[in-house]
Amino acid sequence: MTDHPFPFRDPQLSFSLRADDLLGRLTLDERIAMLHQFAPAVERLGVGPFRTGQEALHGVAWMGPATVFPQAVGLGATWNDDLVRRIGEAVGNEVRAKRAQDDRVGLNVWAPTVNLLRHPLWGRGEEGYSEDPALTSAIAVAYTRGLRGDHPQYWRTAPVLKHWLAHNNETDRDTASSSVRPRVLHEYDLRAFRDAVSAGAVAGVMPAYNLVNGRPNHVSPLLEQHLRSWTDQPLVVCSDAGAPSNLVDSEHYFDTHEEATAASLKAGVDSFTDHGTDSGIMTGRIRDALAKGLVEESDIDTAVHRLLSMRLALGEFDPGLDPYAGVEALDTEEHRALALEAAEQAVVLLKNDGLLPLEPRSGRTVAVVGLLGDACKLDWYSGTLMHRSTPLDGIRERYGADAVLYAEGVDRIRLKSSDGWLRVPEAGSAAGGGARGAEGALDPALLAGRTDLPPLTCGGEATELALVDWGDGVLTLRTDEGLYLSVADDGYVRASADEPGGWVVQETFRLEAVEGHDGGHRLLHIGTGGYVSVAADGAKVAVSGEKISGDDATVFALETVEHGADAVARAAAAADTVIVVAGNDPHINGRETEDRTTLALPAQQDRLWRAAHAANPRTVLVLASAYPYAVGDASDSLPALLWTAHGGQAAGAALARVLAGDVSPAGRLPQTWYAGDDDLPGLFDYDIIGSRQTYLYFDGTPLFPFGHGLAYADFTYTGLRTEREGERLRVSWTVANEGGTAADEVTQLYVRAAGPDETPDLPRRKLVGHRRLHLAPGAAERVEFFVPVAELGHWSVAHGRWTVEPGAYEILAGASSADIRLTATAVVDGEAAGPRPVAARGLEAADFDSQRDTEIVDRAKADGDAVAPAASGVEGRLLYAACDFGDGVDGLALLVSGKGSIVVGVDGHSLEVLLPGTDGPYDYRTVEATLGLGGVQDLHIGLNGSVRLARIDVVTGKESA
Repeated sequence: MTDHPFPFRDPQLSFSLRADDLLGRLTLDERIAMLHQFAPAVERLGVGPFRTGQEALHGVAWMGPATVFPQAVGLGATWNDDLVRRIGEAVGNEVRAKRAQDDRVGLNVWAPTVNLLRHPLWGRGEEGYSEDPALTSAIAVAYTRGLRGDHPQYWRTAPVLKHWLAHNNETDRDTASSSVRPRVLHEYDLRAFRDAVSAGAVAGVMPAYNLVNGRPNHVSPLLEQHLRSWTDQPLVVCSDAGAPSNLVDSEHYFDTHEEATAASLKAGVDSFTDHGTDSGIMTGRIRDALAKGLVEESDIDTAVHRLLSMRLALGEFDPGLDPYAGVEALDTEEHRALALEAAEQAVVLLKNDGLLPLEPRSGRTVAVVGLLGDACKLDWYSGTLMHRSTPLDGIRERYGADAVLYAEGVDRIRLKSSDGWLRVPEAGSAAGGGARGAEGALDPALLAGRTDLPPLTCGGEATELALVDWGDGVLTLRTDEGLYLSVADDGYVRASADEPGGWVVQETFRLEAVEGHDGGHRLLHIGTGGYVSVAADGAKVAVSGEKISGDDATVFALETVEHGADAVARAAAAADTVIVVAGNDPHINGRETEDRTTLALPAQQDRLWRAAHAANPRTVLVLASAYPYAVGDASDSLPALLWTAHGGQAAGAALARVLAGDVSPAGRLPQTWYAGDDDLPGLFDYDIIGSRQTYLYFDGTPLFPFGHGLAYADFTYTGLRTEREGERLRVSWTVANEGGTAADEVTQLYVRAAGPDETPDLPRRKLVGHRRLHLAPGAAERVEFFVPVAELGHWSVAHGRWTVEPGAYEILAGASSADIRLTATAVVDGEAAGPRPVAARGLEAADFDSQRDTEIVDRAKADGDAVAPAASGVEGRLLYAACDFGDGVDGLALLVSGKGSIVVGVDGHSLEVLLPGTDGPYDYRTVEATLGLGGVQDLHIGLNGSVRLARIDVVTGKESA
């Protein structure tokens, strides 16, 4: 086999054989130690320490200076696979370069996030690419290929996809269960992960905190049943931070941590991220689980083998052969240019009545106004900026500083207590928003704030504060020196932060009116929940760790020195054209741990664009945000409207180049922009089919549709051709630039079953291809797509398989999901699925065709689904369409648990079966509903009480079939 004294170091052997050899040399304790995120060295074998996890969502995060690319949702808005692959390559190279400088930087990167942007109020929408699984998959494949590298054996970095599975709510994120019916599971949520894994550029996944169908993702059987069936590679499953403990502490799914850890390991979790760098707690639980017979050594060995295989692929044991070992590409000219290109391509022109492009010319003045006009916002997963370009910076550079006016639009206020004005005794230098550890690395465990500056006091000359209301009454307060009021660990309020930030944001407040005090307000500090009280030793929100109550709060009178809308109106009136820049701060009102409450633009920002437009009709609104907004009035009133995600280090320069016409915008919306909150389903409603979510099913009229985006040129589409080639369709058409400027077009291909009104449970249209083209004036290009016939199908709950029904399908070529330019029809032959063969195979309760007021729950802790009423006192209803009972059956055998009743209905007749109750939710028994059934009939089921229905079989001759 090999003469090498340590075969695991022999590069002539396969990684699998080398992992086998190393595994066999490790003691049991050494193997167990490797299952924690921070695995110690094995010095006797010359094996170094290893950690899983390095954040790299849109650049190297948390480890100091790095190139900052646009947010992930902005990368999705580029609809440019090649660009995103190049960004992934740049980020991977910077991870390698940072690793060479700092061995705390890991090569196992936790990126990208492929959770679908199902609901626009989800707080972490900025981390995903799109609401569509095909677009998300394409961008994820591109990014992971860049991160992984092109070498056939060694990996630049080892990407881990986040977060498995059906994770779209921060509210109750570790205890809420996503009810995901089989069709949504197979057609939507699994698809987002499948293509990237199948492409071979993914090293693993991270399960999400939530539960799916009543079972925590960290013990999900889907990890083995689906994820690991998509590839022959040894995928590593890394737990999310603290999630192993959540199985007992918050979810109460298991009674003991030993049981929970054993179940996770058996389900396929390989690396446990829990209790920070203290590995002893988790490894102790694994040892105890082994001692109690809850796991076998083989379970441990399987997980360690996967981890060793990943380490081998990263070149850890082959430093002389690793092609990426010497990479030092950090903040290169190429990376800076790529950041600018990405920011340019992410800009979406939502509306343009001809005002844009706004070419710079002598005598033209531009007013830049708005709360984000001079901001370059970062998010929780950003690196530290080495370069910074705000909209104001970019526009001044492009149009000339003398031609640009500026008004931020903040409300300027002063606060007065009975002891005098609130004031900052002495301004100090800023330490930066958020908490920074050694060498600038962000330490997520720390809070923001400094203790080396004097706290605020009352008395003397007032300090004017810039007040920004970010929505829902959440405020930031900033001094003229640009320092935000912040709270340190000692509970005192200081002007000390450059920006809001940190895991717990310490720079947000809320003003609360006080009854009985004319115009009086208390100031609540949101991060601690304490009220500001000003004493002789300064302003504070807590004493000895105890937060100050409202009864003990200082009451302030608020004096407005200037309304921001007035300053904006003055600047707007003095300029030829106004650029209003509005949006969000990614650390406030929508972020990890916090969902949004509304699509509405915050009232303060709404007032600013209206004030600008009233003073100057030539007003452009730029939304720089991580999320969609419902801005129907602005769309109706203003001549031009743009959106960009927070664009990273080159955001301002990119925006200026788009506004000036140096670049024709070609970003496209990666998710539907709804007209208002009334268009949205509940945040916890994961049934996109039943509640008509995303562009796939939405029946209303969106504000802006999925895939929408305009350019400075007009494009024509001609010559659509569709041909069947075996098990795929060959689709082609020609796109021509009819405008006078070079521009990009994102041409899009959709399919749907012909006669969508007759098939309402199928998508109204579904993206199956896209291409971003750059065309000179008058140029044309023919595009060609190969679409697997399987893309026309859906998951058949009646037969438990993927099905393409025979018949006609429409092929739609266009510029967005709602702007279809060409249509063709493809007729697909095949075998019709037919009715449900209930008499032959029974049916699983979760395989319903439609439901009302039900949720899918766990049949048992290890595997299986059941269906239960969604709420107490409400009957849950299920429909199983076209059930074939053959020549006739005597009744149904219902596998149930719980107490209540089941109502069985067929052809207008119903029978209620009373259930006296069982010992627990997993204590199932079979009860019979005796009624004659025959032929093909719709079956209706009603669920009442605490009943769980797992399966339905037929009864013939009083024997279950």
